[in-house]
Amino acid sequence: MSQALCQETKAVDGNAAGLSPQALFRMGRDARLAARAAALAPAKVKNQALRGAAMAIRDCCDAILAANRLDVADARARGAAAAFLDRLTLDPARVEAMARGVEEIADLPDPVGRVLARFERPNGLIIERVATPLGVIGVIYESRPNVTADAGALCLKAGNAAILRGGSEGLRSSRAIHSALVAGLIEAGLPPATISLVDTTDRAAVGAMLAGLDGAIDVIVPRGGKSLVARVQEEARVPVFAHLEGIVHVYVHRDADLDMAKRILLNAKMRRTGICGATETVLVDKGCAATHLAPLIVALLDCGCAVRGDAATQAIDARVTPATEEDWRAEYLDAIIAARVVEDIDAAIDHIETYGSHHTDCIITQDEGAARRFMNEVDSAIVLHNASTQFADGGEFGFGAEIGIATGRMHARGPVGVEQLTSFKYRVYGAGQVRG
Repeated sequence: MSQALCQETKAVDGNAAGLSPQALFRMGRDARLAARAAALAPAKVKNQALRGAAMAIRDCCDAILAANRLDVADARARGAAAAFLDRLTLDPARVEAMARGVEEIADLPDPVGRVLARFERPNGLIIERVATPLGVIGVIYESRPNVTADAGALCLKAGNAAILRGGSEGLRSSRAIHSALVAGLIEAGLPPATISLVDTTDRAAVGAMLAGLDGAIDVIVPRGGKSLVARVQEEARVPVFAHLEGIVHVYVHRDADLDMAKRILLNAKMRRTGICGATETVLVDKGCAATHLAPLIVALLDCGCAVRGDAATQAIDARVTPATEEDWRAEYLDAIIAARVVEDIDAAIDHIETYGSHHTDCIITQDEGAARRFMNEVDSAIVLHNASTQFADGGEFGFGAEIGIATGRMHARGPVGVEQLTSFKYRVYGAGQVRG
């Protein structure tokens, strides 16, 4: 990769002026044209662009890190929290992981053109349902610069154009990464507008994207906190792939193995407390509470997790504080968990349907019949049997990466990877048939 690109990336200042509405609409029109080129591009060309982008990310690692240091310094000066700074900060290992992630997306099977179904009608018509790109995908995200690479690469692999709007706190970092993506596009002969970056801190640009950029954007994907997702879901005039909250449950059934339950619960809650797949409520069946409740609660407390529990749970340990109604609806994203004893599997399912967010829920049991019932009746995007809820991740599903997790019931649900970034059309083959 030429040093000119990296030097140009280093020189970029962090304070972008607001883009005019006309400039944003031009970006939308250019992306719409680029989407057609991406949709028609052979897999070999898309993969060449992605591998070229990965190489550019590595070649420009120093420039990306220099841009990121400026972003982090500004965020620290504004008093950003430690968790925020961690999400924002890049280092050589994270840049390398970003490049590897783009290459892993290139290695995935091409999702475009897959024949999803094929059938013949009595009149001889042959009908195929075939995967096609969605078009132009707008991605609005906050403080994770790596989303620039992940989202751009996933959209391209699925034959789409992407319009990316990262958080103002990471704009320099996003610019530097975006420059590497564009270098890969140019190398493969694809339009640079296939992956566009809204290069401004002006929040009005978000509103313009939510309005669809005059019909240019087909789908919006928000990646960030609850306030961002809520705004997108409330204001968007185009379809949205998103989840508002991850109120995730682990239900310890009366036939759960205690050692397995302890191992799964500690991982599901404490491996990473700030991700959407982290467990926020544990439900323990009354049938095993006498043997299982105390060991599970004490294990959580001893690991530094605060427990807010019902009366039965409070009786276990003086460190347990009373749970309120709000705790059953809480997404803590912290080392805090709500806990209660439930009468049976009916009560567990009822609790999850009442308080859950249809994101991810787990049952721990040796009873295959109870597991089947839970998996069938709990209406969440992801349901697990005897496995940590922290597997709620596109990479863990073998998708290579994910652009987000969707909890709606239309089209994509669960981790949104390359296959979920396609729609479909019908191809109908005839031999002169007419309708009577």
